[in-house]
Amino acid sequence: MKAFLGMGLLGSNFVKAMLKKGETVHVWNRTVAKAKALEAYGAKAFENVNEAVKGADVIHVTLKDDSTVDEVLENASKGFKDGATIIDHTTTSAKGAIQRTRAWSSKGFTYVHAPVFMGPQNALESSGFMLVSGDQSVITKLEPELSKMTGKVINFGAEEGKAAGIKLTGNLFLLSLTAGLSDALALAKAHGIGADEILNLFNNWNPGAAVPARLKKITEGKFTEPSWELSMARKDAGLMISAAKEAGTDLAIIPAIAAVMDQWIAKGHGNDDWSVIAKDSI
Repeated sequence: MKAFLGMGLLGSNFVKAMLKKGETVHVWNRTVAKAKALEAYGAKAFENVNEAVKGADVIHVTLKDDSTVDEVLENASKGFKDGATIIDHTTTSAKGAIQRTRAWSSKGFTYVHAPVFMGPQNALESSGFMLVSGDQSVITKLEPELSKMTGKVINFGAEEGKAAGIKLTGNLFLLSLTAGLSDALALAKAHGIGADEILNLFNNWNPGAAVPARLKKITEGKFTEPSWELSMARKDAGLMISAAKEAGTDLAIIPAIAAVMDQWIAKGHGNDDWSVIAKDSI
C-alpha cells in the first residue's frame, strides 16, 4: 500500500495513474475535499495525515515548498511504518533536500528527492521526466517504482541535492523562455503582427533546437569566433526597445539584456560572439 500527500494538479493525477495500475493508495491533502475527490477513482482519503500513512511502505509527496514538506512530514511521522520510504517530488531547495535526506535517515527512514519535469497530463499518462540523485544503492532499488510513474528517470549521481539544483535550473530556463515569448508577442503587437503569425514562424523555424549548440559554444568559451557579433545584437536590442516604446509597450527582459550587453561592450567585447555575456556564468 502507498500513501500520497498533496492532492494538487500533479499529485492527484499521479494518484489516478497509480489507481489505474491497480495499486492501493491512501491520500491526504490539507484541503480535505481535494483528497475526498480521489475516492471516486478508488483512493482512500484521510483527514489526518498520520492516519493516511499508516501501513504504507512508500509515501509520495507533492507539496508547495521546503517548509510545507517539513511540516507535513513531521506531522505524518507519527504514523510512519518502520523503515518506510519517502519519495518527495516537490520542487525545493537543494539545501532542504540534503537536510531531509540526512534527517530522515537518522530516524530510520529513507528519503529520496525526485523532482519532475512533468505537468498534470504527464502525471496521468506516466510520461515526462523525473530527476534523482543521492545514494545509488537506494536509487537502484527504487528505480522500478519511479519508472512506472514517468517516461524517463534521469539519475544525476551520488551527490545529494543535485537533482534539486538541476530542477531549479531547468525551471529558471522555463521562466526565462516564457518571459522571452512575452517580449516577442509585445514586440510583434507593436508592429501590428498577430500572435498566430508568430506561432507560424516558430512552427517553421524552431530556435529551441539551437539550445544544445548554443550551450556548448558558451561552455567552450569560443567567443572570438562570432556567429552574431555582440555589437550587432545590441543594435537589434535597441531597435526592439525603440519600437516597443513608440507603441507604448513595455518589454520585460530585453532592456535588462541590453544593459548587460553594454557592460560587455564597454569591456571591449563588441566584436565577440554575443553569447560572451554569459562568460562569467561558466
